[in-house]
Amino acid sequence: MKRKTLVIGASVIGVAAVGTTVALEPLAADPDGEKDCGDVLPKVQAPLGIAVQEQVPEPRWAQKGGTVNDASCVDRTAIAGVIAPVSEREAQQALTYAKAKGLTISPAGVRHSMGGHAFRRGGLMLDMRKMNAIRLDPEKSTVTVGAGATWHDIQNAIHSRFAVKAMQSTDIFTVGGSISVNAHGMDHQAGAIRDSIRSLRVLLGDGQVVTVSRTENPELFDLIVGGYGLFGIILSAELDVVPNAIYRSERELIPTSDLPGRLTRIIADPSVGLMYTHISTAPGSLLDEALIYTYHHTDESGAERAPLAEVGSVKMRRLTVNLAKKSTAFRSFKWWAEKNLEHRAEACTVTRAQAMKDGEACLVSRNDPMHDSVPYLRNALKNDTDILQEYFIPRDQLLPFIDGLRTIVRQHDANLLNASVRVVGKEDNRLTYAPAPAYSVVLYFNQRTDADGNARMARLTSELIDLARARGGRFFLPYQLYYSPEQLVAAYPEVREVFAAKRKWDPDGLFSNTWYERYAPAVG
Repeated sequence: MKRKTLVIGASVIGVAAVGTTVALEPLAADPDGEKDCGDVLPKVQAPLGIAVQEQVPEPRWAQKGGTVNDASCVDRTAIAGVIAPVSEREAQQALTYAKAKGLTISPAGVRHSMGGHAFRRGGLMLDMRKMNAIRLDPEKSTVTVGAGATWHDIQNAIHSRFAVKAMQSTDIFTVGGSISVNAHGMDHQAGAIRDSIRSLRVLLGDGQVVTVSRTENPELFDLIVGGYGLFGIILSAELDVVPNAIYRSERELIPTSDLPGRLTRIIADPSVGLMYTHISTAPGSLLDEALIYTYHHTDESGAERAPLAEVGSVKMRRLTVNLAKKSTAFRSFKWWAEKNLEHRAEACTVTRAQAMKDGEACLVSRNDPMHDSVPYLRNALKNDTDILQEYFIPRDQLLPFIDGLRTIVRQHDANLLNASVRVVGKEDNRLTYAPAPAYSVVLYFNQRTDADGNARMARLTSELIDLARARGGRFFLPYQLYYSPEQLVAAYPEVREVFAAKRKWDPDGLFSNTWYERYAPAVG
């Protein structure tokens, strides 16, 4: 769902493909709030229950009691409440309160993890989004940001001279959340976010605020990055930024069978600054065709960078996506439109001081491809949700994995809306998804949220995890908890050591979430 150039006409033409039986207005309607489809998370034990004998003041609640959910909309969970600190001091006070009341505490951002990673039943959720200060240091080429700052806001603050070095391919996430999963994105040369971190300020379970980096508290650094909030609360981060380079955008359509060779050449080409690949989800060419998008460094003399723009035509884009959920015919049309129409409407945001010559390539700044908050993916559809999954596959096993993926998707009649491939380097954090260079296969499914829809997604996920393991790969942990403890250990044999380190750094089990409470007791 990366392209910002969805053609408005695609929805209009596509209506003919689905006939008049589908009511269009609900498919384009704005959401009326966060979707809440129920709760399929496994039940976990009650809060700690180890009350400290001391009086603590009542916190300033953002929400007392009640429930929270995440982007999956199927993880509604009852909690003790939500505190939204605006300073390090308030975060420390929330920690003190949780300890005094025998509550677990879970740091949270925009909650786009999909398996209860940002909360736990009966616990305290710490909403970090108000800790969102941004301070650019042009001399050091760094930006220091609160954990609750989003990449969207950071891009706005540092454009047009600087750009983010590493982030996801969309900008809706918070920095703290991205660090907690060690997110990666479109820049295969920059690597995942771990490689752009200068240092972190972290609140530990004993109330201390410490600085961690590759050289200062390095053991804790490699546990915090990709540690899902289980070792401390990230308060702020100092991150590398890079020049807001000018790129020439290119695209090519190839058979998926040619993808490994083409990606190898891209990896070896230093002129490629950003890249990603979409694979066909049209039933007739399912995973057989690939569109590769590359952004090549080009001459910046006389370049004028336009201000960053927000996504337009949101309702029409939403209609395009939602029609594809309802009709295999429109999924086919959607892929045809991406191949044949979308590039004609690409937004070229960089101009030269001199008049552009006819036929000059489309130029964009580095920030532009990543400045997409995907508002068109939010919708008002009831009993319906969209689910991300991601698999990290050894580079010599990409095609066998895609062949198996195609078979499983067809066997399950899964509603696969988007599939993409990105390049991932070796990552050295303790709970790494890439112990060796890999390709990331990102899948975007639509599912019903009733019991049958959830059960079907659970079976599909389990089979895809087994497929990845059979090819020597791993699955990404921030998503739904439809995998067994045995599958977790098989994919991440180091998880037992990580859980042991968790008990060392947090002996009282203060930091917790549904994911940890589901798997830690089972795997030891």
